[in-house]
Amino acid sequence: MEKEILITELKKLLIGGTAHVGLKDALADLPFELLGEKPHNLPYSIWQLTDHIKIAQWDMLEFSKDANHKSPKWPDEYWPKETAPKDKETWEATVKQIDDDLKKFIKIIESEDLFEPIPHGDGQTILREAFQVADHNAYHIAEIIVIRRLLGAWKS
Repeated sequence: MEKEILITELKKLLIGGTAHVGLKDALADLPFELLGEKPHNLPYSIWQLTDHIKIAQWDMLEFSKDANHKSPKWPDEYWPKETAPKDKETWEATVKQIDDDLKKFIKIIESEDLFEPIPHGDGQTILREAFQVADHNAYHIAEIIVIRRLLGAWKS
Protein backbone atom coordinates (compact mmCIF):
# COMPACT_ATOMS: atom_id res chain seq x y z
CA MET A 1 0.00 0.00 0.00
CA GLU A 2 2.71 2.52 0.95
CA LYS A 3 4.67 1.64 -2.19
CA GLU A 4 1.66 2.43 -4.40
CA ILE A 5 1.17 5.76 -2.62
CA LEU A 6 4.84 6.61 -3.09
CA ILE A 7 4.75 5.70 -6.79
CA THR A 8 1.59 7.75 -7.33
CA GLU A 9 3.12 10.78 -5.65
CA LEU A 10 6.41 10.40 -7.56
CA LYS A 11 4.50 10.33 -10.85
CA LYS A 12 2.64 13.51 -9.90
CA LEU A 13 5.94 15.15 -8.97
CA LEU A 14 7.61 14.11 -12.22
CA ILE A 15 4.74 15.11 -14.49
CA GLY A 16 4.05 18.38 -12.68
CA GLY A 17 0.79 20.18 -12.23
CA THR A 18 0.29 19.99 -8.48
CA ALA A 19 2.82 22.27 -6.77
CA HIS A 20 4.38 23.45 -10.03
CA VAL A 21 3.60 23.69 -13.73
CA GLY A 22 4.64 20.74 -15.85
CA LEU A 23 6.72 21.13 -19.00
CA LYS A 24 3.75 20.59 -21.32
CA ASP A 25 1.93 23.56 -19.77
CA ALA A 26 5.10 25.66 -19.59
CA LEU A 27 5.57 25.26 -23.35
CA ALA A 28 1.90 25.46 -24.38
CA ASP A 29 1.09 28.03 -27.08
CA LEU A 30 4.68 29.26 -27.16
CA PRO A 31 5.50 30.98 -30.46
CA PHE A 32 8.39 29.24 -32.23
CA GLU A 33 10.02 32.62 -32.90
CA LEU A 34 10.57 33.19 -29.16
CA LEU A 35 12.52 29.99 -28.48
CA GLY A 36 15.92 31.62 -29.05
CA GLU A 37 15.30 34.86 -27.15
CA LYS A 38 17.41 35.67 -24.07
CA PRO A 39 15.75 38.69 -22.44
CA HIS A 40 17.47 40.92 -19.89
CA ASN A 41 20.84 39.25 -20.50
CA LEU A 42 19.67 35.93 -19.10
CA PRO A 43 22.23 33.21 -19.82
CA TYR A 44 19.86 30.77 -21.58
CA SER A 45 17.02 30.78 -24.04
CA ILE A 46 13.90 28.61 -23.75
CA TRP A 47 15.39 26.35 -26.42
CA GLN A 48 18.62 25.90 -24.48
CA LEU A 49 16.73 25.15 -21.26
CA THR A 50 14.44 22.67 -22.98
CA ASP A 51 17.27 20.88 -24.75
CA HIS A 52 19.21 20.80 -21.47
CA ILE A 53 16.22 19.19 -19.73
CA LYS A 54 16.15 16.59 -22.53
CA ILE A 55 19.86 15.78 -22.21
CA ALA A 56 19.95 15.64 -18.41
CA GLN A 57 16.76 13.62 -18.07
CA TRP A 58 17.96 11.18 -20.77
CA ASP A 59 21.25 10.81 -18.90
CA MET A 60 19.52 10.02 -15.61
CA LEU A 61 17.17 7.58 -17.36
CA GLU A 62 20.00 5.74 -19.11
CA PHE A 63 22.13 5.67 -15.96
CA SER A 64 19.21 4.13 -14.09
CA LYS A 65 18.89 1.21 -16.50
CA ASP A 66 22.21 0.68 -18.29
CA ALA A 67 25.51 -0.23 -16.64
CA ASN A 68 27.34 0.62 -19.88
CA HIS A 69 25.90 4.14 -20.16
CA LYS A 70 28.44 6.94 -20.45
CA SER A 71 27.24 10.35 -19.33
CA PRO A 72 27.91 13.40 -21.47
CA LYS A 73 30.85 15.60 -20.46
CA TRP A 74 29.78 18.20 -17.89
CA PRO A 75 28.94 20.98 -18.59
CA ASP A 76 29.78 21.25 -22.29
CA GLU A 77 27.69 18.34 -23.54
CA TYR A 78 24.67 19.12 -21.36
CA TRP A 79 23.94 22.49 -22.94
CA PRO A 80 23.33 23.31 -26.61
CA LYS A 81 25.51 26.04 -28.05
CA GLU A 82 22.78 27.31 -30.38
CA THR A 83 20.28 29.69 -28.82
CA ALA A 84 17.42 28.39 -31.00
CA PRO A 85 16.52 25.08 -32.64
CA LYS A 86 17.42 24.83 -36.32
CA ASP A 87 13.79 24.14 -37.27
CA LYS A 88 10.37 23.21 -35.94
CA GLU A 89 11.05 19.50 -36.46
CA THR A 90 14.07 19.67 -34.14
CA TRP A 91 11.98 21.49 -31.55
CA GLU A 92 9.13 19.00 -31.76
CA ALA A 93 11.53 16.03 -31.59
CA THR A 94 13.15 17.48 -28.46
CA VAL A 95 9.83 17.99 -26.68
CA LYS A 96 8.70 14.50 -27.74
CA GLN A 97 11.90 12.90 -26.44
CA ILE A 98 11.45 14.57 -23.06
CA ASP A 99 7.92 13.18 -22.84
CA ASP A 100 8.94 9.72 -24.09
CA ASP A 101 11.91 9.49 -21.72
CA LEU A 102 9.76 10.59 -18.80
CA LYS A 103 7.28 7.82 -19.60
CA LYS A 104 10.15 5.31 -19.71
CA PHE A 105 11.42 6.56 -16.36
CA ILE A 106 7.95 6.22 -14.85
CA LYS A 107 7.86 2.60 -16.06
CA ILE A 108 11.12 2.00 -14.18
CA ILE A 109 9.61 3.52 -11.04
CA GLU A 110 6.60 1.25 -11.39
CA SER A 111 8.62 -1.92 -11.95
CA GLU A 112 11.89 -1.63 -10.01
CA ASP A 113 12.77 -1.58 -6.33
CA LEU A 114 12.92 2.12 -5.49
CA PHE A 115 15.29 1.61 -2.56
CA GLU A 116 17.77 -0.92 -3.93
CA PRO A 117 21.11 0.67 -4.87
CA ILE A 118 21.65 0.75 -8.63
CA PRO A 119 24.27 -1.99 -9.15
CA HIS A 120 26.59 0.08 -11.34
CA GLY A 121 26.25 3.26 -9.28
CA ASP A 122 27.90 4.42 -6.10
CA GLY A 123 24.88 4.35 -3.82
CA GLN A 124 22.21 5.90 -6.06
CA THR A 125 18.73 4.37 -6.04
CA ILE A 126 15.81 4.71 -8.45
CA LEU A 127 14.09 6.83 -5.79
CA ARG A 128 17.05 9.22 -5.66
CA GLU A 129 17.14 9.45 -9.46
CA ALA A 130 13.38 10.13 -9.53
CA PHE A 131 13.78 13.00 -7.07
CA GLN A 132 16.71 14.33 -9.05
CA VAL A 133 14.79 14.25 -12.35
CA ALA A 134 11.82 16.00 -10.72
CA ASP A 135 13.95 18.61 -8.97
CA HIS A 136 16.07 19.36 -12.01
CA ASN A 137 13.12 19.60 -14.39
CA ALA A 138 11.06 21.78 -12.03
CA TYR A 139 13.97 24.19 -11.61
CA HIS A 140 14.42 24.69 -15.35
CA ILE A 141 10.68 24.72 -16.08
CA ALA A 142 10.43 27.65 -13.67
CA GLU A 143 13.16 29.41 -15.64
CA ILE A 144 11.21 28.83 -18.86
CA ILE A 145 8.16 30.47 -17.28
CA VAL A 146 10.23 33.44 -16.11
CA ILE A 147 11.57 33.93 -19.64
CA ARG A 148 8.04 33.69 -21.03
CA ARG A 149 6.89 36.33 -18.53
CA LEU A 150 9.75 38.62 -19.52
CA LEU A 151 8.84 38.14 -23.18
CA GLY A 152 5.17 38.84 -22.48
CA ALA A 153 4.29 35.33 -23.64
CA TRP A 154 2.87 33.81 -20.43
CA LYS A 155 -0.75 33.68 -19.44
CA SER A 156 -1.48 35.95 -16.51
